[in-house]
Amino acid sequence: MPVDLVMPQAGESVTSGVVLRWIKNAGEMVRRDEDIIEIETDKVTLAVPSPAAGVLTSLKVKAGDTVSIGQVLATIDEKGTASAAPSTNAAEPAVQTAAKPLAKPVEPIAQVLSAGTPAPPAPPAPPVLPAPAASSATDVRATPLAKKLAEENNVDLNGVTGTGAGGRIREQDVLAYMQSHSPGSSNGHVATPASVAARPASTPASLPESRAIKRERMTPLRQRIAQRLVQAQHTAAMLTTFNECDMTAVMDLRKQYKEEFEKKLGIGLGFMGFFVKAVCSGLKAFPLVNASIVDDEQGGLAIEKHEYCDIAIAVSTPKGLVVPVLRNAQTLSLAGVESGIKELATKAKDGKLTIEDMTGGTFTITNGGVFGSLMSTPILNPPQSGILGMHAIKNRAVEYPAGTGQVAIRPMMYLALSYDHRIIDGAEAVQFLVRVKQAIEDPQRLLLEI
Repeated sequence: MPVDLVMPQAGESVTSGVVLRWIKNAGEMVRRDEDIIEIETDKVTLAVPSPAAGVLTSLKVKAGDTVSIGQVLATIDEKGTASAAPSTNAAEPAVQTAAKPLAKPVEPIAQVLSAGTPAPPAPPAPPVLPAPAASSATDVRATPLAKKLAEENNVDLNGVTGTGAGGRIREQDVLAYMQSHSPGSSNGHVATPASVAARPASTPASLPESRAIKRERMTPLRQRIAQRLVQAQHTAAMLTTFNECDMTAVMDLRKQYKEEFEKKLGIGLGFMGFFVKAVCSGLKAFPLVNASIVDDEQGGLAIEKHEYCDIAIAVSTPKGLVVPVLRNAQTLSLAGVESGIKELATKAKDGKLTIEDMTGGTFTITNGGVFGSLMSTPILNPPQSGILGMHAIKNRAVEYPAGTGQVAIRPMMYLALSYDHRIIDGAEAVQFLVRVKQAIEDPQRLLLEI
C-alpha cells in the first residue's frame, strides 16, 4: 500500500521550505523513521523521516524546489522491492577498445582498378598487434573534443571535473580547468608558452579576466535573517552605549585553572561562560533590560518582564547567523553554561538545531571578537530589548591602577550594548554595562553575587 511522504509542520510561523537534497534515491529501500530528505526553512534545517518501511517511489520534487507545509514529496510503497541500480555507462558511448585484426586482408586498390590480368596475390598482411595499455588520461571518460583540447595544452584529464552526463568531461570543463589553473594560480597545470601561442584567439586564455555575473537564490534562512534585522531597525528606538573592560583577571583565572577545570568537569573554560554569568547578574539588577514590548489584549503596548534569563548566543554557520537559546542560564554553573554553549554550537554547525532551540530568548550575546572585530553596534534580536557585543582583546595603554595617573599595557576589550530606548533609559543601560564590566574585571563578584 503506498504511503505519502509529506512536508511536516516546522514551527508556528513556518509555511514553506526549500529542498536541499534527497538523502535516499528513488527505488531504494527505506526503514520507518529513516531520514529521506533534507529541507531548509527560514529557521532550521530539518530531515524528514520515512512514515513507513518500503521502497521510495515517485519523487515529486527536486533539490532547489520550494515546498509548502503538507505538500506530498514522494511515495513509499510498503510492498515494493528495491530496483537494481542503473548502470552509469548506459547512456554513454562505448569506450574505445584495442584494435582487432581484420578477418580478411583488404585487396590492394591497384588490383581492384586494374582491367588486365589479375595481379598476383598480395603478400599476407602482418598480424595486427594489440594496442599498448592506455594511459590514465585515455581511461578518463571525456568527449573527443575535450581529449583533443587536453592533449594540445598538456592538461591531465584526471584533474578535471566533468559536468556532462555521468560525469563525462566536456570541452567547457577543460577550458574552465585551464582558466582556473592559469600561471596566476598557485597549483595545477601551467600551460607552456608554445601551447598558449598555439591556441586560437577565441579561447579563454587569450581573453581578459572574467567579468561574469553570478546570481544565487537567497536561502530561506538568509531571507529570515534579513527580515528580522530590518524589522529591528524599523520597530525599535535602537541606541548603543560603549564601555571597555580589563580582561586580565579572567585571563589569569583561566590560565590558572583551565587544565584542572577541563579535567574535572569535562568541558573547556572559555570567555563566554564568564560573560553569560555577568549578563545574568546585570539582568537581575536591571530587569527592564531583560524585558520586551508586546501587544496587550486591548491592542496597545505592554512591557513583558521575565524572571528568568534565557540567553541567546549568536553562532556563525556556513548558512548564516543563527541564535540558539541557553535556557535558565541564571541557574547554571560556569561549567553548565560552557557545556550548554558547546552543545548548541555543535548542533548549529551540524544543522541539527530544532525550533525549540531557536525560539524564545530574553537577551542576546554576540562575539565579533572571534573574527577580529574591534568595535561594532550589534542589532537587536526582536522582540528582545538588549544585545551585548563582545570584541577582540587588544593590549592597550590605560591608566593602571585606576586614579594613580600611571600608564600600563593591559589586555582590553570594548563592550557594546544596543538597547531599545522605548523601555530602557540611557542611565539604566549604562549602569547595566558597568555591572557587566565590573563582574569581568573582578570575577569574585559572580561568586558573591554582588
